[in-house]
Amino acid sequence: MQIGLLGLGRMGANMARRLARAGVSVSVWNRSLDVAEQLAAGQPGIGAHASIGQLVASLPAPRLVWLMLPAGAPTEAVMQELAGHLSAGDVVVNGANAWFRDSQRHAEELARHGLQFVDAGVSGGVWGLDNGYALMLGGTREAVSRVEPYARLLAPAPDAGWLHCGPAGSGHYVKMVHNGIEYGMMQALAEGLALMRAREDFALDLAAISEMWRHGSVVRSWLLDLTADFLKQDQTLQSIEPFVADSGEGRWTALESIELGVPTPVMSLSLMMRFASQGRNEYTDRLLAMMRKGFGGHAVKGGAHE
Repeated sequence: MQIGLLGLGRMGANMARRLARAGVSVSVWNRSLDVAEQLAAGQPGIGAHASIGQLVASLPAPRLVWLMLPAGAPTEAVMQELAGHLSAGDVVVNGANAWFRDSQRHAEELARHGLQFVDAGVSGGVWGLDNGYALMLGGTREAVSRVEPYARLLAPAPDAGWLHCGPAGSGHYVKMVHNGIEYGMMQALAEGLALMRAREDFALDLAAISEMWRHGSVVRSWLLDLTADFLKQDQTLQSIEPFVADSGEGRWTALESIELGVPTPVMSLSLMMRFASQGRNEYTDRLLAMMRKGFGGHAVKGGAHE
């Protein structure tokens, strides 16, 4: 088995390692060649290539090339370049986060070159190397059957943790909704723990409570496992900046709920809370403070208004 993997961020590099450990010959390319060379030096079965053309030439036909690049311009540029190097019958997989409509378009564009396309929603984070990845695959039955042997190696088990969800775009659609749910679950856990911490007279041990919930509780989950683990080390989190990034998946989920008219208040509000943590609510709060001063004469804090 031989595969090309383009894009060696945390997920891409660990996926290459997992495949190589399973005996797959993995040709890798990264925009920074030194990253690819370091990966190849540390893992037998991985070969680094300086250009996309060299990587394609290293693979036997029919080829399978898997992308793990940022959504937008980086993926678009590599897709176009690949189309000029690959041959009819080759398969391109996009396993990075992507808007499902872009994946539908990519399938149509590559088909004009005789190429097959699979969109793969991938979940597992930094733990996927050892525990396996959840894979949500979209594409034709023929294209997905070409990817299946690799999916069986990447997944937690050959017969579990991967699924052919439907036609092109469906894999990334399911991953988009998955991430929206993830946002809501994270927000609910964080709010509940914050509420308990605010009840100072009870002096609640959040680490002990989280650990207890992990056993038999309805809210037990991997997210709770991770939360209990870091709370054992530090419950104050004073060294952590209260800034929560968003990858784009939550935005796509919110837009899709509006497009379909399906209410998703938990997922959408959890996205809004991430925006607030990024400082995007500061001007709104200043306006609110001034409105309150205007109609009620209430004092405002800060600067010349104090």
